[in-house]
Amino acid sequence: MKTLQKQHGDTFTVLLGGKYITFILDPSQYQLVMKSPKLSFRIFTNKLLRKVFSIEKLATNDDLNNDLHGCYHLLQGTSLDILTENMMQNLKQVFELQLLKTTNWDTAYLLTFCSSVIFEVTFTTIYGQSLPGNRKKFITELKDDFLKFDDKFPYLISDIPIELLGNVKSIRKKLIKRLTSEHLARTQGWSEVVQMRQDILEKYYTLEDFEIGAHHLGFLWASVTNTIPTTFWAMYYLLQHPEAMAVLRDEIDHFLQSTGQKKGSGFPIQLTREQLDSLVYLESTVLEVLRLCSFSSIMRFVQEDLTLQSETQDYCLRKGDLVAIFPPAIHYDPEIFEAPEEFRFDRFVEDGKKKTAFFKNGKKLKYFLLPFGFGASKCPGRFLAIVEVKQLLVVLLTYFDLEIIDAKPMEANYSRLLFGIQHPASDVLFRYKVRS
Repeated sequence: MKTLQKQHGDTFTVLLGGKYITFILDPSQYQLVMKSPKLSFRIFTNKLLRKVFSIEKLATNDDLNNDLHGCYHLLQGTSLDILTENMMQNLKQVFELQLLKTTNWDTAYLLTFCSSVIFEVTFTTIYGQSLPGNRKKFITELKDDFLKFDDKFPYLISDIPIELLGNVKSIRKKLIKRLTSEHLARTQGWSEVVQMRQDILEKYYTLEDFEIGAHHLGFLWASVTNTIPTTFWAMYYLLQHPEAMAVLRDEIDHFLQSTGQKKGSGFPIQLTREQLDSLVYLESTVLEVLRLCSFSSIMRFVQEDLTLQSETQDYCLRKGDLVAIFPPAIHYDPEIFEAPEEFRFDRFVEDGKKKTAFFKNGKKLKYFLLPFGFGASKCPGRFLAIVEVKQLLVVLLTYFDLEIIDAKPMEANYSRLLFGIQHPASDVLFRYKVRS
C-alpha cells in the first residue's frame, strides 16, 4: 500500500481478489466517501454475511436490517454498564480457580490463553451460562469449533467455494445448530441485546428456522474475533516493555487505593465503565495497540456510476466496484505519529490527560485513529470490546506476576488485511503466578 501510494498518490484503484477497489488514503478526502448516497455499506456487508455465515434474508429484507440495527443502542449507556458489570463477574468466575491454585509459576501460550478467556467471558456475558453439569464441556467445544471456523475467515470472504475449504462447511453447520433457538433456550441470563435480537428474528422467521442460528453466529463472531488478537497484542507489548507494565500497574494500584479497594485473597475489585475510562495510561495502551495492529478498511459498494469531486481532482467510480478508506495509512504516517513502527504506551497521553490533538500538513486531524470504522458503519460493539480488553488487563496486572518466556520478536500474519486486527504469525510462551 505504501509503495502504491508513492507511485500513484493518495487515490488509486487496485484489482484485488477479482474486485476493483479504489483506495482513498488522504484523511481530508474521507468525507467524500461518507457523504455519497450512491455508496452503500449495507450491500457490501449483506454479501459478506451471506458468504461467511450463510445469512440470506438480509439481502432482500430492509425491514429486518433496520430492526436489527435498532438493537445496537443496547451496547451503549446504561445497558453497557450492566454488560460491564456482568463481564467483570464472569471474569471473576474464570480467574477465581486460577487465583486459588497458581502460587507457583504456570506456563501458557499467550494467544491460546487470551482466546480461551475472551471467548468464555464474552459468550457468558452476551448469551448467559449453559446449564450446570456440562458447562465447561459446552464452552470448550463451542470455542474449539469457533476458532477453527474463524481461522478460515480470510478464505470465506473470498470467492472460493466453501466446498473447497476442507471441513469448514460442516463446522459452520455445527456452530449454527448450537446457536439455534432450541439450543440457546438452554442458556440462562441472556443480555438485553440478545433478547431483543431474538424477538426480532422470531418476527421474521419461524422459531425453528436454522438461519436464526446463523444470525447468532455472526453476532458472536463480531463480539470476539477482534477482541482476542487485540488482547493478545496488548499483553505481548506489555510483556516486552516492563517499564510500560510498571506504569499501568502503578496507575491501577493508585486507583484501587483511592477507591478503598484492597487486593485481598479472592477477587473483590469492581470497576465501572467511567472508572476504567479515567485510567489514562491504560486507555492509551489499548489505543496504541489498535493503532499498530488494526488493518481494517472502511468499504463501500458503488451502486451506480458516479464522480467523486475533490479539491485536487475528480474520481470516476464504476457501478459494482468497491471504494475503501484504509486507516493504517494514517496510523503509520510518521508526520502524524512519530516513529510509527514503535510501541509507545503513552502516545495518547499529554500532561496526564488524554491526548486528542494530532496534525498533518499543519492541520489538526478530525480522524487520527479509526480501528472501528466511522459514520453509519462504525462498529456498534466498540465500547464493549474496549471495556473487555481493559478489564482483562486490570485483572492480570492486579493479581498476577507476568513474564514472557520467548523473547523473540513477533510478526503479524497479514491474512486478514482489510478485515480487522491481525493475528500473530505464531504463538508465544509466557508464565504467570499470583502476585505476592
